[in-house]
Amino acid sequence: MKTDKQAVSCEIERRVAFYELDPMQIVWHGNYFNYYEDARSVLFARSGINLNDYFKRTQLFFPIIRTSTKHIYPLRYGDEFICKATLVEARIKIAVDFEIRLKDGGKLCTRGRTEQAAVKAPEMKILYSIPEDIRNALIGHEGRTIA
Repeated sequence: MKTDKQAVSCEIERRVAFYELDPMQIVWHGNYFNYYEDARSVLFARSGINLNDYFKRTQLFFPIIRTSTKHIYPLRYGDEFICKATLVEARIKIAVDFEIRLKDGGKLCTRGRTEQAAVKAPEMKILYSIPEDIRNALIGHEGRTIA
């Protein structure tokens, strides 16, 4: 596992849209996973990883096997926020931590994590390590934020 000093991370900026709200006029809890996915996709892309192309080449895919979110402060319509994705593991599984903060003032809204495993199709066999080329692409950016 990496230390904060060595963390590979990226940030995306978003604005809450009306369709993302629940009846209480705050972001529906399930939409936070969409924000995580957007940030994780950018993290992977900036590392040179396209998991769809990788699947076509290798028949390996990387389903989410665990998620968690701690809701601290609600996002509301029109809020501008930053979602930061930080790689914390890429050996046995791919684990990414997330933080969502309001852009103005930096108030912490959520913290979360997703974990992905490597699975071989069509057998649906779980591999207990991340392929070396994926691992190297992710941790090859050691010690810097991916721009």
